[in-house]
Amino acid sequence: MAAERTASWVDGALQVLAASGHRSGGARRALLELLDSQRCALSALEIEDALRTSERRVARASIYRILDELERLGLVQKVEVGQAMARYEPLRTGAGHHHHLVCDSCGVIMPFTDRGLEEAITKLSRRVPIEVSEHEIVLHGACEECKD
Repeated sequence: MAAERTASWVDGALQVLAASGHRSGGARRALLELLDSQRCALSALEIEDALRTSERRVARASIYRILDELERLGLVQKVEVGQAMARYEPLRTGAGHHHHLVCDSCGVIMPFTDRGLEEAITKLSRRVPIEVSEHEIVLHGACEECKD
């Protein structure tokens, strides 16, 4: 199932890139496959390190350029979790909305969902003088390994 999902999202993203006039092989494919294999968002530096360890070297400037392309095309979401570093994760059709937990000590980022939180945000959005189009929650603290 995971392999099918991976092929589906990566193949779809490559088709969008090609249809938009962007090359769809090499570095772009490697970056898409890496993002798709992760549980949560990665920074450009984490992407660079992961690609290097997989023996696929991609220049940092190219990684940023590819991430910008993917974000403009609606294929990835830029996640601002603090620490002065943006992170990126795939935008999948039909994927559930989630938020992020950030350990301020080691930097680990974990996705989380909470139906009660979503319901509270929906109720709040009806009472505020702005039409809420999207929201993002980032909770900071210490993970299990760092809190001791």
